[in-house]
Amino acid sequence: MKREYHKWYSPNLEKEMELLIFGHAGAKVIFFPPRMGRFYDYENWNVIASIKDKIENGFLQVFCVDSVDLESFYNSFKHPGYRIYRHIQYEKYVLEEVLPLANFINTNPHIISAGCSLGAYHAVNVAMRHPHLFCKVVGLSGRYDLTKSKGYFKDLLSGFHNDFVYFNMPNQYLKNLEDIYLIEHLKRLDIVLAIGKEDTFLESNYLLSTILKEKSITHQLYEWEGEAHKACYWRKMVPLYF
Repeated sequence: MKREYHKWYSPNLEKEMELLIFGHAGAKVIFFPPRMGRFYDYENWNVIASIKDKIENGFLQVFCVDSVDLESFYNSFKHPGYRIYRHIQYEKYVLEEVLPLANFINTNPHIISAGCSLGAYHAVNVAMRHPHLFCKVVGLSGRYDLTKSKGYFKDLLSGFHNDFVYFNMPNQYLKNLEDIYLIEHLKRLDIVLAIGKEDTFLESNYLLSTILKEKSITHQLYEWEGEAHKACYWRKMVPLYF
């Protein structure tokens, strides 16, 4: 299996960013790491190994990106306004730096946005905001409104709310979405959600599913037994849904 390491100074984030690429051809997967995760986590946890055949046979090329969660949503030392601003910078890094690299390396027009845990939030949010760029989105064990406290998962914006927060929380902005252009592109997306029946974020997935149904946006929501919010489960999910 072909493996490449890339590192460059990101003008959007004003810091060096790293990523790993697995494979040589096929649909491009932008794979976001879990909460406060790193670009090498999925390799270390054998999640990449679980789809080795698809990668080696040229069906998938996986781009494991890094996160800045500790500088954005999990940066309790900064004002919430800065946290959401840093997240927006991260999205620009993905759209203006990672995607152009992926398209330069691989001309396959199909791009999949995917992630686990908070990575599922990143994957779903960027795909819902820019559906014309993606053919598919896969959210595993995700939470789709970071301002809602649930269990020991707190509101990551500390009660702060503005338009930037609103337009980056799928369960908030999608229910009021009326833009025909965006809705038509969302209807073309292959949307896959998977969540454990005992996962704290189950309700968040139900709500997103309900919102999509109300917009007549086709999607699949799969429920797994137990919490299913660990790498051992993601290793089983990824081959099924990628």
